[in-house]
Amino acid sequence: MTAIANDFGYENVFARQVEAFAQPGDVVVGITTSGSSPNILRAIEAAKRMGATTVAFTGTAAAHSRNLPDLVLMGPNGYSAIVQEVHITLGHIICDLVEQDLLLA
Repeated sequence: MTAIANDFGYENVFARQVEAFAQPGDVVVGITTSGSSPNILRAIEAAKRMGATTVAFTGTAAAHSRNLPDLVLMGPNGYSAIVQEVHITLGHIICDLVEQDLLLA
């Protein structure tokens, strides 16, 4: 991560990792309370180029990221702490749904 940040800039740190590992059919999740974190938005852009499905966890002020990912999960408040609590809850719900699906498969 440090090498990527030093050589390509911190705004590309996650995009480079996505470019290295993402494949068509993967799901790439970006979490940005503000919705405008360049490193997260570039990673989502890279994931789309790689053919991955993209999901963004954001807050209501997330004007920059609303049209970029395939799915936006938005915290209903502009206050960062509340948005982060919503993100945590959504993450747990998603993990539970995936586990239930895997058990039934």
